[in-house]
Parts: sequence; C-alpha cells; structure tokens
Amino acid sequence: MATPTEIRLKRAEKRLEVDFDDGAHFTYPAEYLRVESPSAEVQGHGPNERKTIAGRRHVGIMAVEPVGLYAIRIIFDDLHDTGIFSWDYLHTLGREQTGRWQAYLKALKAHGLSRDP
Repeated sequence: MATPTEIRLKRAEKRLEVDFDDGAHFTYPAEYLRVESPSAEVQGHGPNERKTIAGRRHVGIMAVEPVGLYAIRIIFDDLHDTGIFSWDYLHTLGREQTGRWQAYLKALKAHGLSRDP
C-alpha cells in the first residue's frame, strides 16, 4: 500500500496535491474529492445506495486533518467533514480520476442534475 510523502492543500486553487512513496503524484480538485467522499452521505450504507451529489462546482477545502497514520479528514467549505480518506482510497481516486469523473458527469446528466449550486 502506498503512503503519502507529502500532502499540500492549495486553498486558493481549490485542490489537494499528494505525493506517494511509490512515485505517484496526484492533483485532486476539491469538487472531485467532495463528490467521491467515502462518507455515508455519498456512498450510502450499501453497494446500491451511492448518491450523486450535485451543485458542488465551487466547493473549496477549509482544512485537512490527520486521522491516525492511515488517513485524512477533509473539511470542505460546504461544512461536509465526515469522510475519512484512507491512503489507499486517495491513491485509488488518483489512479481512477478520469474514469470516475466521467461517470460522475454521466450520473449528473442521467438524474437531471448540475454541477452548479
């Protein structure tokens, strides 16, 4: 399992940058992290309960807090703060960013939703 060597919050740019010890480097837009939050609000409590979160185009990150030695909690400016992003989940989000983002945009369209608030 890859672990971060550096985590940089770019508040003004609304993004998080993470370097991993396997050489991977990912830049995560705040909106992407918000709509992919591992929280129950987004993921639901079962495999078929995932929710499509709309209206987060302008969301920012207020803070990033360590959770033990295995994860971070991201506090978004819409006050969402219940997702615990493990190192493995962050790495997966980085590797799968293009596909996950396209699936999110497709889900918004299918539900008649928008990225705009």
